[in-house]
This record gives sequence, structure tokens and C-alpha cells, in this order.
Amino acid sequence: MRDTRSVVVGYDGSDFSMQALEWAMDEAELRKLPLTVAHAWRWPYGEAGDEAKMHLRKAAEHVLYHGADCARSTSSITDVTTDLYEGAAAERLVELSDRAELIVVGSRGMGTLARTVLGSVAEYAAAHAHCPVVVVRGPGPIPVSPHPGALVVGLTRDTHDEVIEFAFREAALRLLPLVAVHAGPPQPGVWGAPMPPVLDARDAEEDMLRHLQPWRERYPEVPVRATFVAEAAKSLLLDLSRQASLVVVGGARGRGRLGSTTRSILQHGACPVAVVPALRDGPQRSGPADGPLTSDASEG
Repeated sequence: MRDTRSVVVGYDGSDFSMQALEWAMDEAELRKLPLTVAHAWRWPYGEAGDEAKMHLRKAAEHVLYHGADCARSTSSITDVTTDLYEGAAAERLVELSDRAELIVVGSRGMGTLARTVLGSVAEYAAAHAHCPVVVVRGPGPIPVSPHPGALVVGLTRDTHDEVIEFAFREAALRLLPLVAVHAGPPQPGVWGAPMPPVLDARDAEEDMLRHLQPWRERYPEVPVRATFVAEAAKSLLLDLSRQASLVVVGGARGRGRLGSTTRSILQHGACPVAVVPALRDGPQRSGPADGPLTSDASEG
């Protein structure tokens, strides 16, 4: 079994999964990692003979190999493998996340149907996966902008270092500026040691930058801006997503329970969204210790 972790993309042949495949190929190339193209299938019509199921399996194989061929022929990735699974796609993605660097899935966008589809695959993976999950929105190829937007990371009192590390690394890989945002009333010493009372947004932003200093030193090539706004986190992140290249948020608080703001961004955000879980062995902080915050961008 290979020791190197891979980028895993859920692929079903749809335009939405083609967009996810393009994002996953970028990630694999930027990170110099193998790519795994995964497809799940199952017989939906009740009892059936092996021959009937075999026809469906052959169709699933065709879909999967088409995705893998696209990756091999349109990217510089030298190690592209496939994973064909009989069963639930969402559960298989979570299984694969145990040995993945990143999971990438597509989303059909907004609306009742979209929320149903999102809940069955992308949201389940985002809530349960053991590695970051990127949900790529919309159909077809990803538009390549000559002026891509910044990477936005939402910070709360409970933001784990893994979230910040992922955001800085992704910004460095994609040569993007990083905007760290927090919404809510400013508080003294929210990011570290006790401080004099925070008087205004500027003080809160400077406090955030001090908290981010270890990562700013680790990734000096990433321009960083801190933004504090005394408004609802959902509204702020949704608004920023309209111009951003990627929004990064923290994962589930408890097993399978995403906060209302994270779910809202997944369902309605205008750009790809990365959901980053905390390490399963518990928080390991490389930055300053957290202090109390008064608002929660993952819980809303």
C-alpha cells in the first residue's frame, strides 16, 4: 500500500464533478501529490441478478475511467489512480479521507434540490472526513480569472491551528493574498494574553494580526489583511465569497455536526469552500493560546 497521501476527488461524470476534478488536479499538481479519482455506485431497484448488476458496474467503470483519463491527459500528474466502490458515495469519501491529504467534491449550487444533494454527499463528507474537504460550486470548467480573488479564512474563538495552517498554505500554493475575518463585538485579549480593552475595529484587527504572527513568519510570501466587522458572520462570509477564490472555515464541533454558518456557506457561498477538521488526537496549537471570543463563525 502506498504511504504517500493523495488528493481524492469524488467523480460521477456530471458537469459539477468535472469542476471538482479540475480543482483536484490543481491541488495535486501544486502539492506534488498523487490523485485518486473515486466513484461509487449501487443497484437502486431492489432485488436483481448478478448479470443486471454487472451491467451497472460496467457503466460505473466507464464513468470512473473517463474521469481518470481526463486527469492523465490534461494535467502533469504522473500518479492517477481510481477507486470504484459499491455503496454510498459519502461514506466511501469519509473512508478514503483516512489516508487522504484532501477531499474534493462538487456541489450543484443553491435551491431545495441542491441542499438535498449537498446533504447527502458534500455536507456529510465535510462533517465526517478526517482531512480537509473542498466543496467546489457550480457546473462546468472553473473560470480562470486574470485577477483571482483573495483567500478568505473565518476566525472564531474556537478556530483550530489546522484551519489557519491550511489557509496560509493554500494561499502560498495559489499565490493569493489572505484575508482573515472575524465578525462580532470586539473584546480585550481575544487572541492571546490579557490586553487593555479593545476600543475599535482597528484594535481588534491588530490583535488578530498578532495572533497570526507565527504563520506570517512561516509564510512571508503571503500578504495578510485582518478584517473585523460587527455583524453576523454568515452575512460577512457570504458577501466576501462573491469576490474570493476560496473561503476556509472550521469543521464539525462534534461528530457530524457542522455549525449553522459553515452549513450556510456550503449551501450558498459563491466560491469553493474548504472545511478543515481539527486533528482527531485533539488540538495542537502552534500559535498563541486562544482567549474568549463573543461570536462564532462556525456556529452562527
